[in-house]
Amino acid sequence: MSLQPLDELPQHSLPIKRALLSVSDKTNIIPLAKALHDADVELISTGGTARTIREADIPVTDVSDITGFEECLDGRVKTLHPLIHGALLGRTSHQADVDEMKRLSIAPIELVVVNLYPFQEATADPNCTPAIATENIDIGGPTMIRASAKNFAHVCTLTAPEQYQEFIDEFKNEGKITFEKRRQWAKEAFNHTAHYDAHIANYFNELTAEEDDQPEQLNISLPKSQGLRYGENPHQKAAVYGYQDEFIDCFHGKQLSYNNFLDVDGALRLIADFQQADPTCAIFKHTVPCGIATDKNLHKAWDKAFQTDTKSPFGGIVVVNRELDLATAESIDEIFTEIIIAPSYSDDALDLLKQKKNRRLILHKKQLSSKAEKQFRSIFGGALSQDADFEVTTEDDLKVVTQREPTEKEIQDMLFAWQVVKHVKSNAIVYAKDQQTIGIGTGQTSRVEASQIAIAKAEEEGLALDGTAIASDAFFPFPDGVEAAAEAGATAVIQPGGSIRDEQVIEAANKLDLTMVFTGKRLFRH
Repeated sequence: MSLQPLDELPQHSLPIKRALLSVSDKTNIIPLAKALHDADVELISTGGTARTIREADIPVTDVSDITGFEECLDGRVKTLHPLIHGALLGRTSHQADVDEMKRLSIAPIELVVVNLYPFQEATADPNCTPAIATENIDIGGPTMIRASAKNFAHVCTLTAPEQYQEFIDEFKNEGKITFEKRRQWAKEAFNHTAHYDAHIANYFNELTAEEDDQPEQLNISLPKSQGLRYGENPHQKAAVYGYQDEFIDCFHGKQLSYNNFLDVDGALRLIADFQQADPTCAIFKHTVPCGIATDKNLHKAWDKAFQTDTKSPFGGIVVVNRELDLATAESIDEIFTEIIIAPSYSDDALDLLKQKKNRRLILHKKQLSSKAEKQFRSIFGGALSQDADFEVTTEDDLKVVTQREPTEKEIQDMLFAWQVVKHVKSNAIVYAKDQQTIGIGTGQTSRVEASQIAIAKAEEEGLALDGTAIASDAFFPFPDGVEAAAEAGATAVIQPGGSIRDEQVIEAANKLDLTMVFTGKRLFRH
């Protein structure tokens, strides 16, 4: 097999004489077909696409008339034929190909317009079965796309209705399509089929999820959502990929930055754990919660969250799980905030908040869901993958390990602190009382140091630690952690348990009249 390097490919503009149109999504196919017909381009088509074009009184030739072989197997076989693929793969600038095509009566096709069966949409339907899914796996479409895109030096490939107008404009003006455009659309075609195949592979990976918890092949295919001005720092290039518009709508203020997206992700993951709770407000800074509270009244929840740390919220993020009302908006507006996230806003709250043009206001449209969600992080030579953690610990999950049983209030405060500590970077310590964070210690190499920071912050804000519950994201390896908590004023401890010194820690708690529960689940966050 002889190969031509890219710099030897003919880079001429391409006239279009024959076009093959076979699309599942027929959006704007008629204006494209009409523009081609008006330019005396012969149209070839299949099945439903051919019917649609004929109904618009535009002449079209069926593929079966070209191949001399009817569509068969319930439409599974239409275009898989040498007279079609020879027409797509023949290099009309290469004399040997031209001679062979002439000998085999293969006429070249210069334009292919194909999009694929809606596999992703079909499998998103909760009623989709494996039988339905497999019938939505396109075979002929990807084959034609790959064939024509491979031969982009001699064939133009369109795979999305959004490309049609750009094609029509250039074709009408020049009567030809430039090499640069063909190469651009070939790139988009290969990305299109890669994206399609990734969804099919991931669907089958999920079908066998019980046998293989993590797939043998990691397939990530996400469309570019938007380019970003820069990454974490101005010298780093960046973009965001995926389907963020399904979850949020940043309807006011500047474009979200790379760091903003990280902050919003952290805020949405935390508030997902409080979606069934009373009105809750959380304040974030650099992806770390610095104050969280729940109350019967959202305005009071904001006040309690802000009391935890009155310095860090400046330039931070605020997220709530209820409609943002005017009273709460007025209090938030007293400080500078980068982003506010809410499921809805009252009209008067919006009137107030929109007065600051650069502050981002985000509508939280859809909750994050535990359904099959994986988390990925790039590392040297590859990536890490894990299941996302959306589990919420309840009273039934707690194991009391001390002599003193917790009161109902202590249980509620421990569960609240446990929900918060899940979102604090390790080593993480949270003191809480009355559904309010009193002190948060985050990201320390020592658990005792994390506790000391939480205590110091509470004391700096004038918040009493007496009667608080303390949550630790991992077990206390030594008794000194619970001893420090008791000295600060805590009366209840919630932790995973599992240390070889658990008995020593429990003994220390009993001596200090602490109540302590084990969850059996660690919440490291690196």
